[in-house]
Amino acid sequence: MSKVSPSQLAACIDHTLLKPEATAWQIDQLCDQAVELGCWAVCVNLFWLPRVAERLACSNSPVKVDVPVAYPTGAIPTALKVAQVRWALDHGADEIDMVANIGALCDSQDQLVQDDIAALVEVVHTASADKLLKVILETAALTTDQKILACRLAATAGADFVKTSTGTHPAGGASLQDVRLLAKHAGGMKVKAAGGIRDAETALAMIEAGAERLGTSASPVIISQLSQGKNAAH
Repeated sequence: MSKVSPSQLAACIDHTLLKPEATAWQIDQLCDQAVELGCWAVCVNLFWLPRVAERLACSNSPVKVDVPVAYPTGAIPTALKVAQVRWALDHGADEIDMVANIGALCDSQDQLVQDDIAALVEVVHTASADKLLKVILETAALTTDQKILACRLAATAGADFVKTSTGTHPAGGASLQDVRLLAKHAGGMKVKAAGGIRDAETALAMIEAGAERLGTSASPVIISQLSQGKNAAH
């Protein structure tokens, strides 16, 4: 495994807090940690978006703001997903992590899934060329064929990333096998690994497997371990 510095790894991380019981103090701490570590983004639920955007702006930080929509199931009408995205963009979001309609994917409603993603791509990319849309696939709950199909649909729709997991599904989060599979079939998109990434060894392995972004709430622990050489890089 090639050597990755703590700052390089931090710049790949969306520092995340999506627990429903998160408090304002914890959200502020998340922002401050992301700034201190040099993370790419802070990822929070929509309710906290204005607070996060203001706090990061006041710190003059380059850390971006990322929010999930239709979280965690993806099982809402496209029009409501679009409304969430518009609200998020109006309140300071830089990146959107949409949950794909997994039920429709499993039900072979391919065109619905593609159109659902494409509708959000249009809103995000029209807002700014710098805004990004990631598509959460919940890979642990899908067959290999469904994962490959989901990549094709997301790529055709114009998404920027495919993402492994919400981190909430009982089937599990990111796996190295799934990251490799998504990277192979991403069709020009990038891959974000999320769900169960809690130490430096796992984080580095996900990067080596093809992830260009990581979603994790354990960023301080991961960067501290890497700084202290407590990882299995070889």
